Amino acid sequence: MGYQIRLPDELGRQLQERRKALRLSKRELVKRSGKARKVIDHLEFGQEATVSSLLAVLGALGLALTVEPAGLPTAEEVARRFEEDTDAS
Repeated sequence: MGYQIRLPDELGRQLQERRKALRLSKRELVKRSGKARKVIDHLEFGQEATVSSLLAVLGALGLALTVEPAGLPTAEEVARRFEEDTDAS
């Protein structure tokens, strides 16, 4: 399983999907990761969190972080993302 994640909300969506696939509540993920509910919420919504918090949550979900060269998002990817934000409003 691998996903190319370039934007914070993409990471949040993947974390939330993984938690749900494992049938974990946020409360259970809090227990497993040792992080506060607010941290889980921030990560799942693509908001600011520390690297150590991200790694703890990834570990609790049975995931690991891999870093590889990918470059910046293309202009089309960024534009599509802003369109999604506008459509959701």
